[in-house]
Amino acid sequence: MFVSRRQFLQSVAASGAALAISDPTSSRLFAEDWGGFKMGLQSYTLREYNTADALKATAKFGLKYWESFSKHVPIATLPATLEGYKKQLSEAGVQMIAYGVVGFDGNETKAREIFDFAKGMGLMSISADPSQDAKTFDLLDKLVAEYDIAIGIHNHGPGHRYDKVDDVLKWVKDRHPKIGGCVDTGHYLRSDENIVEVIEKLGSRVFGVHFKDVRTIRDAAETEKLMKELPKHRADALKKEGKIFTILGEGELDVVGCLKALKKLNYQYGVSLEYEEHPENPISDIEQCMKTVKTALTKV
Repeated sequence: MFVSRRQFLQSVAASGAALAISDPTSSRLFAEDWGGFKMGLQSYTLREYNTADALKATAKFGLKYWESFSKHVPIATLPATLEGYKKQLSEAGVQMIAYGVVGFDGNETKAREIFDFAKGMGLMSISADPSQDAKTFDLLDKLVAEYDIAIGIHNHGPGHRYDKVDDVLKWVKDRHPKIGGCVDTGHYLRSDENIVEVIEKLGSRVFGVHFKDVRTIRDAAETEKLMKELPKHRADALKKEGKIFTILGEGELDVVGCLKALKKLNYQYGVSLEYEEHPENPISDIEQCMKTVKTALTKV
């Protein structure tokens, strides 16, 4: 089988990174200073990894913070289970400060289970996809005040009920100040939004950021090639939207502009890299993403 130079280099880099990750004494790839931001990882990025290996990988990149998704840290309320989670996180040098994406409706029992879990884990925010009705938002009003944990509504691109930033603002503008948005930069780019303007519009209601990049494909030959190479769901999205997810810095995201906008807000919540491609072997791509962030921070 023919292997391109790029594929070979990625394979070598990923293998080396994987070996280094397995060794807790090996040096980190990046210094832990991220310009005052709580820079971390949305653990969905490492969804093909078990929790222990995902935490090792996170720490290897010099990242101290996690927004976990359900596979790595299932929702639980038993104190012994929560203590076990916290011990595993602490031993890896990673703090879980956010969780998601989770759904909410008007069911208070289910909602309280999520908030009890969040409180027990010491979370700052929950990334959410709440039903669009008064009952749900009345309940969230009550719970964010009671638990002092923010809700960030996660946009999910064209066709989703929270597509544009105005779809989020419509539901949060008259609600508790701790109900706002989790800005998924990739999905907002899919929706043709200006991400800096999204952050400015939400202002103090930004309670999460998922950093990902998108590239518009304008060349017909490249489109044809990608349609053959991409997984079906990605190829379908490319056909419909003309865009693909890509490594941070290789697409249309204004990384410097986003960081400047967040800094202007004195943003204190998580900034989570979320890289969705190559889930079985994303390490070398994540490294490139983090290099982009490090370079951008020198310009903020």
